[in-house]
Amino acid sequence: MTKKKTHIVACPGCKKKFNYYDKKSRPFCSDECRNLDFIDWTEGSRAIPVEDQLSDEDLEKVIESRSGDVH
Repeated sequence: MTKKKTHIVACPGCKKKFNYYDKKSRPFCSDECRNLDFIDWTEGSRAIPVEDQLSDEDLEKVIESRSGDVH
């Protein structure tokens, strides 16, 4: 008899506990939680905060300095 794999985790969306190996939507507990997370990500509400961002001028300087690079 094959023993069923068990690994209880909390859904990163709703925090509900479930067996990781039972769900195709893992690491989420359901397609709904997975879809809600994706929507949040696409709207930018799940973005990683950045403290120091380049100004447009600095960004242009970086682009110009690399325009001669050959890859």
